[in-house]
Amino acid sequence: MKQVLIAGASGLVGRGAVRALTSDCDVIATARHAPEGVGNVRFVAADLFDTEASRAVFSKLDGVTHLVFTALYEKEGGLLASWLDPEQIAKNDAMLKNLFEPLSAVAKNLQHVTLLQGTKAYGAHVRAIPLPAREDRDELKSQPNFYWNQEDYLRAKQSGQKWSFTIIRPQIIFGDALGAAMNPVAAFGLYGALLKERGEPLHFPGGPGNVFEGVDADLIGRAIRWAGEADAARNQAFNITNGDVMTWKNVWPAIADALGMQVGEDRPALLARDLPPRAGEWDGIRRKYDLAAPDLMAFAGKSLDYVDLLMSGDAARPPFLVSTVKLRRAGFTEMLDSEMMLRNAIAAMQQRRLLPPR
Repeated sequence: MKQVLIAGASGLVGRGAVRALTSDCDVIATARHAPEGVGNVRFVAADLFDTEASRAVFSKLDGVTHLVFTALYEKEGGLLASWLDPEQIAKNDAMLKNLFEPLSAVAKNLQHVTLLQGTKAYGAHVRAIPLPAREDRDELKSQPNFYWNQEDYLRAKQSGQKWSFTIIRPQIIFGDALGAAMNPVAAFGLYGALLKERGEPLHFPGGPGNVFEGVDADLIGRAIRWAGEADAARNQAFNITNGDVMTWKNVWPAIADALGMQVGEDRPALLARDLPPRAGEWDGIRRKYDLAAPDLMAFAGKSLDYVDLLMSGDAARPPFLVSTVKLRRAGFTEMLDSEMMLRNAIAAMQQRRLLPPR
């Protein structure tokens, strides 16, 4: 049986990978906090910033055959500023090294490493990206980015070894992870719950819409499962999306319906500014519906900032599209309707009592 170590297992992609791999793999999940609601996995707590503590943990995992690295550090403060911050780059670089150095020294049967990147590989955070952005053609390697530090490190470590790697580059990720730094579903769910409790419809807080792609966290998990075995995925980078396109305004009715609400007016807002002062209202909702969700900032703090980045802006913002032809040609052809994805993610958070019932 394959033994898969999933780093960052409590995050959006980590949870998707856990769910995709537990059916027939020995899964070891590592994060600061155990992922909940994903089935029976072996959990190993680890602080990837701590070199010595990481060595003590990962030097014991000599049976690992596959590593899935989705761990991510986001610096406090604005997300956009943190993506350009040298400290954020250095810390993400260190996390991979702190895990992989002791692991690779003992895991002599290591076969494959999956590394999570994203569309910042094309400079999506600093420029209008090429349309559609393509792997190994439109990368912006002149822009400092922890992706390049981690990738260069893996390539150097691979020299003379039998294992291969695959880089996965999703578009905007949606799922049901609790406390993830960039989960739009948590932000929408919180915003909707506060409006609904006041008897209001789901007002649209965004600005002029732009066309973009999204991807379901569980779909990424299944792609990770495929990549760990497919010859066509060896030492390759792949963009991944659901396979369709969206605008926020056009999927807003599906989000409202999943929350049990009507669509309201266009009311541009900044959720990271407007919602934290309403933490007391959220606490009241938690008590009323006996929710398992934590306080407002723990539930959706950084995700509010993320949604503001995604939904606000001027009408001149260009479309945000990547090509997934390379992935389809390589053999992973699964796709998902994005409105269904949104409904499923909201329903999952309602079922886990993280959001009020529909």
